[in-house]
Amino acid sequence: MDNDAQQNRLAAAIGYLGILCLVPLLLKRNSPFAQHHGKQGLVLLIAWCLLWVGNIIPVVGTIVWALGSVVLVILLILGMINALNGKTWEMPVLGEYAKQIKI
Repeated sequence: MDNDAQQNRLAAAIGYLGILCLVPLLLKRNSPFAQHHGKQGLVLLIAWCLLWVGNIIPVVGTIVWALGSVVLVILLILGMINALNGKTWEMPVLGEYAKQIKI
C-alpha cells in the first residue's frame, strides 16, 4: 500500500456515505486515492437520487428502486472495504462515470 492510500484510507471510506463524499473531494484535494473514492461516492449519491426520483412511478418505480438500492448498498460496502484496505477499486459500470468527473 502506498503512502497516499495509507494516510487517506479513512477519508476515502467516508466518501461513500452520501453527502459525505464531499469530505475527500474538498479536504483531500492533493490525494489521488481519496479523490478517486470521493468521486465514486458522488456517483453513488447521484444514482441514489435518480432512483429516488424514479420511485414516483407506481409499481415499476418501486421495484426498480428496491432492487437498485440493494445494488447500491453492495457497491457502497465494497467501496468502503476497498478504501479501508488501501485499494483503488473501480465500481462496475458507475466507475466509468466517476472517472469523467473533473473537480
